[in-house]
Amino acid sequence: MPKPKTKSARFPIIAKPALRDWLDQLARHYCDPNHNPKKQKKKPHQAQGLAAHVQEWRPELLEHIKALHQENREAAKKVLTASPMRGVACAHALSRSMDILIQSLSDFVYDHVIAAQSDSRDATAPIAVLAVGGYGRHKLAPGSDIDLLFLLPSTAPVWANEFIEFILYLLWDMGLKVGHATRSIQDCVQMANEDMTIRTALLEARYIWGDEKIGDNLRLAYKRKIQRINARAFVTAKLEERDIRHARTGESRYLVEPNIKEGKGGLRDLDTLFWIAKYCYEVDDIVELVTRGLLTREELNLFRRCENFLWSTRCHLHFLTGRAEERLNFDIQMAVSNAMGVSASAGQKKVERFMRRYFLVAKDVGDLTRIFCAMLEDEQTKPSRLRRLPALFRRQKQVHGFTLSGQRIKMVRSDVFRRNPVNLIRMFKLAADYKLLIHPNTLREVTRSLNLIDDKLRKNPEANALFLDILTSRNHPERILRRMNEAGVLGKFLPDFGRIVALMQFNMYHHYTADEHLLRAIGLLSSLERGVFEDDHPLAHELIKKNINRKVIYLATLLHDIAKGRPEDHSVAGARIARRLGPRLGFTKAETDLTEWLVREHLIMSDVAQRRDLSDPKTIRDFADKVQTLERLRHLLVLTVIDIRAVGPGVWNGWKGQLLRELFYESEAFLMGSASHTNRPARVAAAKQAFLEAYMAQDSKLSQAAAQKYIERHYDAYWLSTEIDAQLVHAELLTQAKDKVMLVDARRDMFQDVTTLSFVCADHPGLFSRLTGACAVAGLDIVDARIITTRDGIALDVLRLQEPQDHNAPDDNRMARLENTVERVMSGELLPGDQILTSRAANKIKAFDLNPSVTLDNEASQHSTVIEVIGLDRPGLLHALTRTLFHLGVTIVSARVATFGERAVDVFYAQDLTGSKITSPSKRTAIRKKLEQALADPETAARPQHQKPPNKVA
Repeated sequence: MPKPKTKSARFPIIAKPALRDWLDQLARHYCDPNHNPKKQKKKPHQAQGLAAHVQEWRPELLEHIKALHQENREAAKKVLTASPMRGVACAHALSRSMDILIQSLSDFVYDHVIAAQSDSRDATAPIAVLAVGGYGRHKLAPGSDIDLLFLLPSTAPVWANEFIEFILYLLWDMGLKVGHATRSIQDCVQMANEDMTIRTALLEARYIWGDEKIGDNLRLAYKRKIQRINARAFVTAKLEERDIRHARTGESRYLVEPNIKEGKGGLRDLDTLFWIAKYCYEVDDIVELVTRGLLTREELNLFRRCENFLWSTRCHLHFLTGRAEERLNFDIQMAVSNAMGVSASAGQKKVERFMRRYFLVAKDVGDLTRIFCAMLEDEQTKPSRLRRLPALFRRQKQVHGFTLSGQRIKMVRSDVFRRNPVNLIRMFKLAADYKLLIHPNTLREVTRSLNLIDDKLRKNPEANALFLDILTSRNHPERILRRMNEAGVLGKFLPDFGRIVALMQFNMYHHYTADEHLLRAIGLLSSLERGVFEDDHPLAHELIKKNINRKVIYLATLLHDIAKGRPEDHSVAGARIARRLGPRLGFTKAETDLTEWLVREHLIMSDVAQRRDLSDPKTIRDFADKVQTLERLRHLLVLTVIDIRAVGPGVWNGWKGQLLRELFYESEAFLMGSASHTNRPARVAAAKQAFLEAYMAQDSKLSQAAAQKYIERHYDAYWLSTEIDAQLVHAELLTQAKDKVMLVDARRDMFQDVTTLSFVCADHPGLFSRLTGACAVAGLDIVDARIITTRDGIALDVLRLQEPQDHNAPDDNRMARLENTVERVMSGELLPGDQILTSRAANKIKAFDLNPSVTLDNEASQHSTVIEVIGLDRPGLLHALTRTLFHLGVTIVSARVATFGERAVDVFYAQDLTGSKITSPSKRTAIRKKLEQALADPETAARPQHQKPPNKVA
């Protein structure tokens, strides 16, 4: 029987004849007695061919094709290494080499392995091997799956299964990930009608080997029975699939650890664009969309640049990780930026420049898919009867050169922007007022007209008034500002904003690019004003309703991080921008001054709340001296809340809210003139009375005298810095601990998304250090710590803990194990040392470079030396620091623990053994030196101690 006719490879390379020659030589070696005399002794039956000797030659074949495949990968890698931006060329090379491997193996298996069953083969039964999915597009990433379709006639030949199995097992044994299906044309059509994923895969089916005619028949059947019947359903499904995918991988294209394949603005978005075009317009190449009028020549070039950059990034990522990794995690971003040949610049690391380029490409992908899909949505989702109606009968309205009809705003004439450049701002104002989308043709004209946004337009009072209306709109200003940013208008109208578009900060704290952070902050501010966060932020909501200048707070929110990525302090540079921009937008001098101050000092409230002891009167006095006015304080509270929330999911919690409220109320009292000397006693008395009423309401049997006696056990600072719910819990614990040496209590706080661990025992040196070690052994991250000591010498240490990012929320068993671990460590039964657990997040932190610092300040507190330690976070870091201080004879009076991504900022209010500030120069030097060593040497810090801890609790 003649073998199926095989079409020559579309991209022939030198390896093809070399491989076939070697396979022919292998066949002769094992089949031809004259060529291999040793085989004469075994007298092989010639008709059996290679099938009789498969166990002998298969290992040799596998070894050879593995080596050849590796050589081809290295050749493709060299293409990429020689020119780091040739990602598409690398993907084509990998696809070509795979074509040749499959074609050559198929010929070999068909001619020599299946030949022994020649009498059972049906010469009229065609078979073909097709590439589908990404492989069908002639593109393979180094770690991609090989997706194959074995196409058979309705009545498959008896040898077909053996042929398919032989090919698949060879590919699997090579270590390749092969996705495969065996179907007839009828099966393909039926399943494509039922499953959109199969329909999409078959859309890109490409012939590789076998009978070419059966492959052509599949394409014809697909077009006739599927593609030309219901294009609208396909478009709708692909757009819905895109939205689901974006929701799964992250709604923003500006996530700092993006998924380059599935994420918003990634390769799959470009694929979606091409699938829809291919399905609806039956094009085989993206260039055909230009002749169809769906893309301009400039957009085609942009498509190709985006595709090449993303493929380059993906191929480098796969080669560097050795697997099909699609997420640009922090721990690989530096290596990819090096491989792509990116250099550093003033104010930006090379990795930040690379990631900014990535996000700009993701933005361009969004522009392309939005314009193209918007046109298709217009065409595919209109009811057919509406399309037949004359335009005369459709509801239309013309305003300032724009037509408002249906769901979109469009130009009346193409020169609407050239005639009056103010229309570039006005159009977005109209879109916001009438809640309309913008027609893709109008967006194209906006892009072409960006050069009209010059200094003259920026100084135009009407344009600035329109922009201020957009910024302070009560109708979701984030949406329209985002559209302005995506169109390039926002960055041109505010050039300083343009400098931070797609700017990524290489740290684990910020989840988004700088521009995305600012736009999200505007959206959160608008939500706060509308009452969406009234329960979460009652104080901020109350302030924004009564005491806030809307223009000032919205502009300060937009500008607070606008100077990121510069060599100088971004707060200082941002304040200068606010000083220039305020008058341009029509602000009074007072409004400009307030905006400037807010931008310059936007971090101070967060820093003081999270890094200083708010029960120390000097902390409040120093902060109030910096703020100076109640107006500033109120605006700053709102801006701080919004800034923290806009950093990313999981950054804000109720504990931070409590700290900010406490700082606000203490500072408000100081600024109102009553200060702590007159107002503080009244507030302490009010807090005690509120607790007494809540405490007595819990159990009517409790005597008021007993409750009053308990109240006196706490210092005044406790009542001002602790919420009433926590006070009630503490009262319960201290009552239970009366007859116990120690008490451990762990409770899940769903609102704050933390586990609150309370530990009660007699106070003694080293207690806090061992407690932090116990938490490290349990594998929990300490996000906050409070050291409370009662007047009668009982320690009540309260730690707020979170699970590492790669763990689920703790269940009851986990909580019980935590309590048990703490008890064992605190009793001396278990020493931390090597028990401290590491996490995936801790390994990721190694990718960052941070200069550690240790500062000692005797001016920040009236009673203690403030020791601030900044360094890369790691499991057990707080334990290492507190243990170091303990061995130095330093007593920790209180502590503030804050983590900003990979950066740990731990602040200790410390005293010497006499209860005084640490003033000795030699002692201060020793503290600084030992803490720096603990920061820099994890191995030393984690080394187990062989002696039992002093003051054993048991």
